[in-house]
Amino acid sequence: MIIPTKHTNFSQSLIGFGSYILSKLEKNKSVDELWNEYLDDYENKRYPAKHNFDNLILTLLFLYTLGILEERDGSVIKCD
Repeated sequence: MIIPTKHTNFSQSLIGFGSYILSKLEKNKSVDELWNEYLDDYENKRYPAKHNFDNLILTLLFLYTLGILEERDGSVIKCD
């Protein structure tokens, strides 16, 4: 689900997951680093929604399509 509905929480949507991903990109990170950080946050109840790796890739693709992220030398970075 890209956007939340009345039956889907914001954190369960790709837009909500995207806001979480953006908050983790103060510095450039690889996809593996983002995934491991998310797993740690989920297991320690710092992020409420369960996502799979496919959702991470879809979220990164969504943010890339909007021009918010780009890939450079194997790292995900925020666009200026």
